[in-house]
Amino acid sequence: MREALALARQAGADGEAPVGAVVVFDGRIAGRGRNSPIARNDPTAHAEILALREAGAALGNYRLAGATLYATLEPCVMCAGAIVHARIARVVFGSRDLRFGAVRTKFRLADSEILNHRAEVTEGVLGAECVELLRTFFDSRR
Repeated sequence: MREALALARQAGADGEAPVGAVVVFDGRIAGRGRNSPIARNDPTAHAEILALREAGAALGNYRLAGATLYATLEPCVMCAGAIVHARIARVVFGSRDLRFGAVRTKFRLADSEILNHRAEVTEGVLGAECVELLRTFFDSRR
């Protein structure tokens, strides 16, 4: 999660919403991502999506069974869907997203009983740091 926080800080420094994510497989980071939809002109360039893409390329497989995704903010619907499609084993996030969270807050997509894959979900890891980073970023923009 500390690496995801470092990526989130980089995103914030670049004017993007400060969200970072990493995919860990067999004890090593296989993919990293930080929010960059503004810089890439790509609405799908969320930290989780970029980390999943990099991990898939690094591991040579679009299925990431056995991997853990760490994100500083609760994944949205798009990212939660990608997590299920990738067969991520575990999702760990720092802060709930009260507006768009799709893993716990608004929906429970990552471990929904109606889908064919369920990820284990852990929330609140380094949560205070994740919340403070977001709060400071958005306060400075208002």
